[in-house]
Amino acid sequence: MIFEEITDFAAALPAAGAVAGLDLGTKTLGVAVSDGLRQVATPLTVIRRKKFTLDAQALLKIAADRGLVGLVLGLPRNMDGTEGPRAQSTRAFARNLTGLTDLPLTYWDERLSTVAAERALLEADTSRRRRAEVIDQVAAGYILQGALDRLRFIQAG
Repeated sequence: MIFEEITDFAAALPAAGAVAGLDLGTKTLGVAVSDGLRQVATPLTVIRRKKFTLDAQALLKIAADRGLVGLVLGLPRNMDGTEGPRAQSTRAFARNLTGLTDLPLTYWDERLSTVAAERALLEADTSRRRRAEVIDQVAAGYILQGALDRLRFIQAG
């Protein structure tokens, strides 16, 4: 089920259990996962996109292997907050994914997540080649950490 509001997503989650953050690109799908208490996001892997069924299969295998309880998809909004073709593509991916899994799913505004990830990798003096390999999973980590921080605030309130 897709939850537009993260408060509704929070209500659908069990008290504990890891969630994944996803940075959906045209060629890759960056994946990050949280710990079971949903405190820390850790970049995990990059799935090279082929076609939806294969991409979803790889993602759902990670979800099953790690016992994930929810998915947070980065929603690429324009800087003015509007949604363009990439956001529509992300929403279509989410709709198709809900046909294959019962995991609750929500969106997180991913504006500037790739910029932040790139900056962090540059500060870590990561080579250009290595940055290209990991940028999407690091961006997924930023997306997930933002959502985790918000979830913690919701649960504290």
